[in-house]
Amino acid sequence: MQSMISVNKVVLKDEMKYKGTTLLTYQIEYPEFKSVNYQLSLAVINKYYKAKAMKYKKYCETELFRMAVEQYKGDIANNFPVRVFEAVLSDTVTYSAACVISLYFDQYEYTGGAHGNTVRSSQTWNLQSCTMIPLSKLFRCGIDYEAIILAFVEKEIEKNPDIYFENYKKLIRSTFHKKSFYCTPDSIVIYYQQYDIAPYSSGIREFAIPYTSHTACVTDPVKLCLTI
Repeated sequence: MQSMISVNKVVLKDEMKYKGTTLLTYQIEYPEFKSVNYQLSLAVINKYYKAKAMKYKKYCETELFRMAVEQYKGDIANNFPVRVFEAVLSDTVTYSAACVISLYFDQYEYTGGAHGNTVRSSQTWNLQSCTMIPLSKLFRCGIDYEAIILAFVEKEIEKNPDIYFENYKKLIRSTFHKKSFYCTPDSIVIYYQQYDIAPYSSGIREFAIPYTSHTACVTDPVKLCLTI
């Protein structure tokens, strides 16, 4: 089961100008995994992340840059300060052991205004089958796993409710997404996007459910990845 998996971070970045003025900077990171085992699976996964990075690069250099140029023209016409757009896509590998890789990406964009916005996405891979592990497989409680997660999140929020919106009990249910999770060596981390359940200043909210939690009946993905 044990396998050494190394990861190399690939970085794509540029500074885009219009009439000699920098209007957009971008930096895109994506991982390249290597291992003596699971070479075919890792080749597929590496291709997947490279394609996503190239797609975002194209978006930055076309659509986002066009937006920056239009913003620049408006700023100049109205004697406003020129605002430089920024795009950053960063990856963080949170679990890399045996036949499991888990990671998340934070996509930050600033397009003017008081501040930028960050959107998170994540994947957890079973290298044995080269498939993504769904959240439902990480709980032994069958169809009740969502209720267990939401009860855990609500209990954690009750420890410090002031940093959340007043109607958080409703929001944690209406904005819950099954794909919004990643794994660490110790726990499954459920997260909510900015503004989902708390103000911008509270950031992306995370809730770590330990594998040792008996009430949540959580499973370490390494224990089940060979059977998915």
